[in-house]
Amino acid sequence: MDKTYSVNDRVSHEGILYKCLQAHSAQADWTPDAAVSLWVRVDNPTEEWPEWIQPVGAQDAYPLGAKVSHNGARWISDVNNNVWEPGVYGWTQ
Repeated sequence: MDKTYSVNDRVSHEGILYKCLQAHSAQADWTPDAAVSLWVRVDNPTEEWPEWIQPVGAQDAYPLGAKVSHNGARWISDVNNNVWEPGVYGWTQ
């Protein structure tokens, strides 16, 4: 039987937690790190300042108020749908 995923299902892939964005049946080339239209990375909710990761699109852009760590500093997003690197635009240290 094929594995199916529903919207909001969570999976761990290569040690990273992902949330399903679209219901689908699993395929070998639809891994969470490769199929960005199907999956979005979610940070560990117990970690207050997760390491910043460059968003690849609107589905994983940072929301207003998101907290991240980057280059040894802590940053808070000043804008919604933030895809910029902390220190470049849209973040307050």
